[in-house]
Amino acid sequence: MYKARYYKADGKKGKARALHDSLFDGVVNESVMHQAVQVYLANQRQGTSAAKTRSEVSGGNSKPWRQKGTGRARQGSTRAVQWEGGGIAHPPQPHSWRKQLPRKVRALARRSALNDRAENDRVVLLDVPALKGPKTKDLRGLLGPMEIPGKVLILTDGKNENVYLSARNLQDVSVLRFGDESVYDVLWAHTVVIERSALDKLGAAAAESEEGADA
Repeated sequence: MYKARYYKADGKKGKARALHDSLFDGVVNESVMHQAVQVYLANQRQGTSAAKTRSEVSGGNSKPWRQKGTGRARQGSTRAVQWEGGGIAHPPQPHSWRKQLPRKVRALARRSALNDRAENDRVVLLDVPALKGPKTKDLRGLLGPMEIPGKVLILTDGKNENVYLSARNLQDVSVLRFGDESVYDVLWAHTVVIERSALDKLGAAAAESEEGADA
């Protein structure tokens, strides 16, 4: 069972908390994480690049010169690919790059990414205080006592607009709702900060499902 550092809402460090086995089960499947990252990056592509073929460019309806007797190579149209202003051979065409992973594979990849961070002591639990408004200074003050190097991913319990808006000016901080994070988001961050109440709800839901299975 993994444990994570725990910080209270006032910034003071508390006793390390155990991470629930339903998510942090110790499995790290690198090949599945690689697949998930590839799918994520492919789905970010717009697929709007395009160029015209020789049938789509204008002009060139007649031969530029007669077939024989000029001493030059024969040419059928100025729309051919070797002519300036002609069409492009095998041009890019708009299409979708979208890919999908099976639901169980996505779940395994997410668990693997979180387990990788927990294995290297890069998961931190935090009681997120109620911010009065979006203010970057307050968020910096919240993360300061943790002394976290590098990029930080904050996973909140539900939508927290003030925390999200407070992080917009910080290039090395990203805020998402717990459960909405992708494998890419987790691997992008050096440390994952999870709101403690979100994990508590996860543990309660897992306990209820176990009780229902036993009944």
